[in-house]
Amino acid sequence: MSQARQTLRDPDGFPVRGLAVTYGDRARLDTHTHPWAQLVYAASGVMVVQTPDAAWLVPPTRAIWLPGGTPHAIEMRGTVAMRTLYLAPPDGRPALAACRAIEVAPLLRELILHIVKLGMLDAGRPQHERLEGLLTDLLAAGETAPLELPLPRDPRARGFAARILAEPGREETLADLSRGAGASLRTLQRLFLAETGLPLEAWRSRARMQQAVVALSAGASVTETALEAGYQSPSAFIAAFKRAFGATPARYRARR
Repeated sequence: MSQARQTLRDPDGFPVRGLAVTYGDRARLDTHTHPWAQLVYAASGVMVVQTPDAAWLVPPTRAIWLPGGTPHAIEMRGTVAMRTLYLAPPDGRPALAACRAIEVAPLLRELILHIVKLGMLDAGRPQHERLEGLLTDLLAAGETAPLELPLPRDPRARGFAARILAEPGREETLADLSRGAGASLRTLQRLFLAETGLPLEAWRSRARMQQAVVALSAGASVTETALEAGYQSPSAFIAAFKRAFGATPARYRARR
């Protein structure tokens, strides 16, 4: 292990710390930062994780990697059993240099839960150093989950995005939702395209696809998922889901 890596560690020699907390529905951790990197994971329940640039709906099949110093807020949807890890700054791996959503494979899930149970890893214990090495290898090599939602920075568009994220499957038209947003629908469309790179309609569709992944992860049927994501027709939902993920909802769920 490099001397540079050691100097970034906790003074007591603990490179990874685990935390287990259960939160109630709609509990919110307002925007904050940590000097260490954080892996935000929930063994059960769904979280909404927001940074200044993006938002993710996070079911138990995903985790969010946040490099140290990243401002972020977390909101709970239902009761959430958060099992999160704090890591000393990683050793320059490009895959860990930016925020990303990671698909949590069974081995990674069990490793997260094991480290949380231990509480912290001690750099002076070889078995703990092996666990740390395996953890960082799995995180760096983990499959990046799709459908990150870039967020606009204009306050009016940001507020409008929050309304959609609060309930992606709402049936109202964008024109109806834009009332009271402080900007016309045309202005919001222009802001979303300029600041997120996505047309507003495509942005909302991506938010609905995130909601669909959450529902499928919770065991909902394809029909239930379609309705929860705002689709009146299961066939229309299946077609949209396949365009987004390259697989039908049933195959996507089976793979996970």
